[in-house]
Formats: sequence, structure tokens, C-alpha cells
Amino acid sequence: MDLTLDAEARAFRAEATEWLAAHTPARLPSLDTAAGFAAHREWEHTLAEARWSVVSWPREFGGRNASLLHWLLFEEAYYAAGAPARVSQNGIFLLAPTLFTHGTEEQRDRLLPPMARAEQIWAQAWSEPEAGSDLAAIRCRARQTSGGWLLSGQKAWSSRAAFADRAFGLFRTDPDAQRHRGLTYFLFDLRAPGVTVRPIAQLDGEPGFAEIFLDEVFVPDADVLGKPGDGWRVAMSTSANERGLSLRSPGRFQATARALLTLWQQNKNPVHRDRVVDAWIGAQSYRLHTLATVTRLAEGGELGAESSVGKLFWSELDLSLHETALDLLGAEAELDGDWLRGWLFALAGPIYAGTNEIQRTVVAERLLGLPRSPR
Repeated sequence: MDLTLDAEARAFRAEATEWLAAHTPARLPSLDTAAGFAAHREWEHTLAEARWSVVSWPREFGGRNASLLHWLLFEEAYYAAGAPARVSQNGIFLLAPTLFTHGTEEQRDRLLPPMARAEQIWAQAWSEPEAGSDLAAIRCRARQTSGGWLLSGQKAWSSRAAFADRAFGLFRTDPDAQRHRGLTYFLFDLRAPGVTVRPIAQLDGEPGFAEIFLDEVFVPDADVLGKPGDGWRVAMSTSANERGLSLRSPGRFQATARALLTLWQQNKNPVHRDRVVDAWIGAQSYRLHTLATVTRLAEGGELGAESSVGKLFWSELDLSLHETALDLLGAEAELDGDWLRGWLFALAGPIYAGTNEIQRTVVAERLLGLPRSPR
């Protein structure tokens, strides 16, 4: 792996840095409010107009046809500029890679351009009351009808669903099949007849999630992603991207590590010095790990069980960064909104994208070849 950037990569990074410096808004309201969601959507429009929204996508879908390395460089510049969280992340980082791998040409032509422009914001509708990390336990069902399917059931903890336009999720289409079989991956409109969205308030009172209730909601055949009954394989493609590459780019943690280092320089508490250094090293290590993943993908490899290693690392790194900052601040931590909010969000990292307990099992069995625990 060559870490030396060529002239093209340096020019790309410089262009991104310059544009972001000129256009990044100072601060937007929380995207988990109606006003904040609209403001973030408008920011995504601005990105899309300059083709910075989805730089690695083909130009016909709104991108720049940039390499994954260039995408990483853009992400580093994005977070270094203090740019807002991506309200479109479920679509552009999770669903889009799945569409590129498993979608039809018609689906890509229809769905990707409005996704890039944030005209359609997507919610992730996977978890259910009885199915979280054990995704194969889902009970939401779909039955075939003329020209499509009728979806019924309840989804829970659906990210961005309170204000989003559409959602993607797994439904059981063959109730007699084994757990991981008989599942189908559907795309559906959150404003369709039969859909009820109930926001879920977080600790701060803002609805970052929602429950989705579906009562015989019609979805046309054109909104089945992959083949009927093959939903588990398609969903694992989405999960690999969520855990191992696109959802949590290294630039996010590098920016936090720099902020932590600045905070320590203001306090210089020797008690926490080694923790600050460890956190900074962790952010750099994750960057190198991701570069290795990008190199492997560029050479024709795929994201697989290795994505669980990345998910374990970045979720625990995020906690370490924020806990160290709060300890540095001491009693003043309760008055520092940014670090406190970041810590509260980091607490969820070991839970979403598959709990870390599940990810350790995946690493043990699929990467290390350890025997399964007796049931």
C-alpha cells in the first residue's frame, strides 16, 4: 500500500478543501428536528450542485467518478472543515452501494439522482420489536398481489424515519422458509397509504428515530431490490458497508482526535496525557486500516466479515475519544454541549450496525475459525 499521494489526488484534496472553506455553514440546527432536517437537506442540495454530494458515484448519477481514495480525501476535508452531519447518509452510504451491486439499471436511473440531490431522504427500516441484531428473526411480512406486494408489520428504531421520504427494509415473504431464507428486500414510500410513522424521542427529546407501522402497504415489483427470497444476501451487502467502510469514514475520527488534542493543550492534565495519545493513535490506525480496505477493493476484493473488525474498532474509538474529553473537562463537561452530545451519540455506537457482542462472534467464527458455542 503506497501512502504517497500523486499530483491528481493532491489537486482533488486542494479543490475540496477550498470549496468547503468557502461554503460550509457555521452551524445548522439539529437534524433531528423539523427545521434542522430541512436546513440539512438544503445543505445537501448545495453539495449536489457542485458535485460534492457523492464524489465516488458515476457522473450520470451526480458524482465525479472519483476513486475510493479520493472519496476518503474528501471525507477528511469535509470533517476538517467542520461541515454538518449528512442527513442523507442512510441513502448515499448504505442503500446506494447496495443498488450498485444488486439493483437493476432502471432502479439506479430512477433512485440515485434524487438521492444525490437529497430530494429523497431514506430511512433504514430494519429493526423490529423482536429483531434487532438478530435480523433473521424479523416478523414483518409481505404477500404478493397483482403487480407487487403488500407489506405489513412494525419496524422500530428506524433512523431518520421521523422526517424522511422513503425507507428500505427486509420483509418475510415465505413464512415457512428457514430463518435466513424467504426474506425480500423492499423499498417503500413513508407517505404511502397504510404507513404510520411515530417518532421516538431520544434523551435530548429530539426524534432521531421512529417506529413505522405498515398495514397492507402496496409496493410495486419495481421496488424489490434483488430477487424475491434473496433478501438476506442483499441485506448483508448493506451491512458490510454500514460496518466496514462508508458509514464511518476515518475523517470523522481524525477531526475529533484533533479537537481532543487541542482540548488537552488547553488543560495539559498529565493524568490523561497517555489516553489522549492513545486516542490520537487510534484515529490514525483506523485511517490506515481503511486505506488497506480501499486498496483491497481496488484490486477486486470485497467487503466481508472483515467489516466487523472495523465496526468494533471505530465504535470503541468514538467512545474513547469522547470519554477522554469529558474527563479532561471534569465538572465543566456538563456545560460543554458539543462534547457531551458527542459522547451521548457515541454510546450508541456499540449497539447500532449490529451490536459489538454479535460482531465479536462474527470475528471469532468467520475470521479466526473458532468453534461455535454450544447452544
